[in-house]
Amino acid sequence: MTGTTRSSSDLDPRRRKALFRCWHRGTREMDLVLGRFADAEIDRLDDEELTVFEHLMEAPDRDLFTWLTGSAETPANYDTPVFRRIRAYYELSEESRS
Repeated sequence: MTGTTRSSSDLDPRRRKALFRCWHRGTREMDLVLGRFADAEIDRLDDEELTVFEHLMEAPDRDLFTWLTGSAETPANYDTPVFRRIRAYYELSEESRS
């Protein structure tokens, strides 16, 4: 079972795979962060941005979560415009739940 609210039927295979991986990270917290972002944005990422997004998904959940929450400094090779979009999306969703 996933939390996705988006159908992947209109996505190309690469984006379907990325969407699936976002919702099956290993930790529920990162499923929710990356999965919700992917639900909203996966079809808007161009091929270059998708490559960067796929690279971000290779990072360990613990590291990625600390970078997103600001608990640790984001390494330069991960501090990309795509990462900043994910962080902004995460911060906005946190604010809306407060």
